[in-house]
Amino acid sequence: MKNQAILTLGILILTLNLFSCKNGEKGSIESSSEIIAPQEHPKLILTAQGVQEIRSHLGTLPIFDNTLKKVKEEVDAEIQLGISVPIPKDYSGGYSHDRHKRNFIALQKAGVLYQILEDEKYAQYVKDMLMRYEALYKNLPVHPKTRSYARGKLFWQCLNDSNWLVYVSQAYDCIYNYLTAEERKTLETNLFRPFADFISIQNPQFYNRVHNHSTWGNAAVGMIGLAMGDDALVDRALYGIKNIEISANAKDNDGGFINTNGKAGFFANLEEPFSPDGYYTEGPYYQRYAMYPFLIFAEALQNAKPELEIFEYKDSVLIKGVNALINLTDRDGDFFLLNDAQKGMSYHNSSLVSAVDIAYHFGGNSPELLSIAQKQDQVTLDDAGLAVALGIKRGKAKSFIKKSIELSDGAKGDEGAVGILRSGNIELVFKYTAHGLSHGHYDKLSYALFDKGVEVVQDYGMARFVNIEQKGGGNYLKENTTWAKQTIAHNTLVQNEVSHFEGKYDIGSQHHSNKYIFSVDIDSVQVASAIEENAYPNTKFHRTMVAIKDSNDEAPYILDILKVESNKPNQYDLPFYYLGQIMQTNFNYTKLKVPQILGKSNGYQHLYKEASTIANGENIKLTWLLNNKFYTYTAATSNKDEVILARIGANDPEFNLRTEPTLILRKKKTTNSVFASIIEPHGTYNPISELSVNAYSSIKQIKVVLDTLAYTAIEIESIEDKIWLFVMSNQNNSKEAEHKLRINNHEISWKGAYVLKELN
Repeated sequence: MKNQAILTLGILILTLNLFSCKNGEKGSIESSSEIIAPQEHPKLILTAQGVQEIRSHLGTLPIFDNTLKKVKEEVDAEIQLGISVPIPKDYSGGYSHDRHKRNFIALQKAGVLYQILEDEKYAQYVKDMLMRYEALYKNLPVHPKTRSYARGKLFWQCLNDSNWLVYVSQAYDCIYNYLTAEERKTLETNLFRPFADFISIQNPQFYNRVHNHSTWGNAAVGMIGLAMGDDALVDRALYGIKNIEISANAKDNDGGFINTNGKAGFFANLEEPFSPDGYYTEGPYYQRYAMYPFLIFAEALQNAKPELEIFEYKDSVLIKGVNALINLTDRDGDFFLLNDAQKGMSYHNSSLVSAVDIAYHFGGNSPELLSIAQKQDQVTLDDAGLAVALGIKRGKAKSFIKKSIELSDGAKGDEGAVGILRSGNIELVFKYTAHGLSHGHYDKLSYALFDKGVEVVQDYGMARFVNIEQKGGGNYLKENTTWAKQTIAHNTLVQNEVSHFEGKYDIGSQHHSNKYIFSVDIDSVQVASAIEENAYPNTKFHRTMVAIKDSNDEAPYILDILKVESNKPNQYDLPFYYLGQIMQTNFNYTKLKVPQILGKSNGYQHLYKEASTIANGENIKLTWLLNNKFYTYTAATSNKDEVILARIGANDPEFNLRTEPTLILRKKKTTNSVFASIIEPHGTYNPISELSVNAYSSIKQIKVVLDTLAYTAIEIESIEDKIWLFVMSNQNNSKEAEHKLRINNHEISWKGAYVLKELN
């Protein structure tokens, strides 16, 4: 009787709590200032309070209701189709791979639907499928595909197994109380604990390091640990496997060294790859991928173990990471291509929907994030998604205005940076970072240029067709190493046809470029400047990118100054990867009847030389058309420089590479030199009226009028005979330094590291 009375009292208290949450505005889920007490179940992405409040708002929040309707339709279709749990056998894109991926997504969504709609068919669906997996998994060998450094069981790599467990842990949490104690014991004993042990203890080379793969593993083990109430698994997730020794020579299949310095687990993966600005050293494509496990596990920890204060860790770096990611997109929301990255990935990806919602809910209810959620036009079906939907309904959204920004790299923010110059419709992405772990490219001081969200001067990205089985099982192609990572594939300096750091990870990972200037206070002249001294022995190159917006010009143009110094003569190649159709050049060239392969290694073996000429010391110009807009590249040359028109695609028997053009400016037997050029957007073409407007460049010429150790000066002359002089102090970047020079009978004095002056 005593026990029955205690139970009855407990139920009464719980009922009263839920009723007050449902009917009162106080404690509304939109506010993240209150710490929500840990609930028994659900307690990961949904809480008991959150479920009640979601139910009370159904039919009143369009963005939430529309998302719920779509998810219900998806899951109902899966239920109608029936459960399929095939024997694993395929790479990415194959049937078994895709079916198991669809299953874990459907499980997560079905679990959430059960909580929100209280319809037992969704709980039964989750239960039935989990029991099918329990029957399969307990006797399942490792995956038959042997390519991965850490083979999974359901999938060809432990990474995808971890994806499965991150999602399935949410489904299990949602139906936990629907299951009997015996059913829970069966699933935990035969499926979940063995699964968590396999991706961690049995695969330490995957689990115990700092990498986005490990983050997924940590989140998987931690979330199933939270769902089961297993603190040992949660501890393993947070701090890594203890008392495990890993060979110092162990590598993953991407060339990244496995962590052996004792740093492992979720906290280590929060600490090491993120800079204080929220930049993730692998680049935005993989930051986008990693942010889901980072944030979904953090959300679960905040709900189940609020005493950890996970969102305050490292000065709220997870919240900063979401803002950094949004700033690393173009005006249309597509991520800039830094390191391994596939074109077209954007903040419309489901992982960014989750990231935005969680960052809003737990990061102070930033109204700017609501505007991104509106563009995404969907929310997560949980406490965080409800908070966003309520914020939008209450009119709190404000525009997220992307401005010029510099995001530091390195755990302490002292390993270079990414500089983004935004001027008018122009966005320039300038990379002077650390290597970027195993997904890094050998492209110090490279850049890419966008105009109204259209990539004009490109970064190639990665050589991979993700989840398209016909192309290498959807995995990285060999051309990712032989081409996409190599220096010649980027818009930066190549010395003696050898990639930066000899194309070796163990060398490149030890170094980073250094910021010199990032100055964007004056909108008409924005400057990003950086130095690289380790890419080649005894060679230093210093690159300065300037966005110049003249009131009389229709669009800003980009001034590019690359100064190189060495202790001996070298061959220097500077490629320029424009996208579009050549309209005209101001130089005569010889087009080869049969294109020649440009070189033997370091990416040169993938370039066809199609045409070339020898410069006479005058400017070269190339005008091209892209997306019905004209652009002109104007570059200063020295006598006997070679101009090469080339195209990607040599030594590519399976057509894995895109056949896109480049112009390479080559200087032979040169010790010190300056590459100076201008990229100028101008004019349009209307295919309907068949009229072109302003189809010719307005730049008459560009000259290097001074180059010493201390200063470099560039003169720019327009067709209207206006002359500007840009001067850079190469050795003193102080904002307070005062300078005075006499250049071509002009007395120039200024304060700071640079100056742009109109001379007439």
